[in-house]
Order: sequence, then structure tokens, then C-alpha cells
Amino acid sequence: MKIVSIVAYAGTAALIALGIAMASTNPSRTEYEEYAAQRLNEYIKEQGCSKTPKLLDNLIKFDCKKLIDSFNPQIKQVINASTQQHDYLLFSVYETDLQINSLIPSYKFETVAAFDNFFTYKAEKQ
Repeated sequence: MKIVSIVAYAGTAALIALGIAMASTNPSRTEYEEYAAQRLNEYIKEQGCSKTPKLLDNLIKFDCKKLIDSFNPQIKQVINASTQQHDYLLFSVYETDLQINSLIPSYKFETVAAFDNFFTYKAEKQ
């Protein structure tokens, strides 16, 4: 019976240590906004900038990627306004519903934050 008790105590201690580690490394909402803005910037650069005609780029010295980078503060504000955080102490779930206007499709993202990392497990066009 002593071995079973030792294993039970060790398992309990390990679970407590894991819980403390998760709680202390649960990322903040500000960190999520930075993460989401970075991911959205990357997506817009890949999808939007690749569709601008090269002739336009050459004629007016238009740099699509620099233009998108300049909108980073506004993107963070949009993300902040459209995000709900569900904090479960050990981890957080962020639900972002981006609806900019009726001409641009809306998107819904769900992200889990834990251990100072983010994992977007749902991204769908509405």
C-alpha cells in the first residue's frame, strides 16, 4: 500500500505543479491582441498584396506591405472591440468576430491561450 500512496502523492503534486505553471503562464488579453494583429497582418499581406497589379506598384511606388503595417494600431483596435475573452484561470479562450463592413466578408476565430502560446483552432468565413 505504501507504493500506491507514494504514487498518489507524487501524482497530486505533479498536477498541482502543472496547474501553477498553467496559471502563471496564461497570456494576457494585450498579448492576444498583438498575436491576432500579427496573424491578420500576415494574412492580408499574403492574400491582398499578392492581388495588386505589379504595374500599379511600379507606377506609383506603392508598397502594399508597408501600407498594411501602418494600419497595425487600427487593426489592434478592431480586434479589441470584436473579441470576447473567457478566462478559466489555467487557460483562456478568445472569440473574435471580425465584421468590418458589408462589402468585406466577416470571419470568426477561436483561440486557446496557455503556456504563453496561442492556438487558433477555429477560423471560419461567415
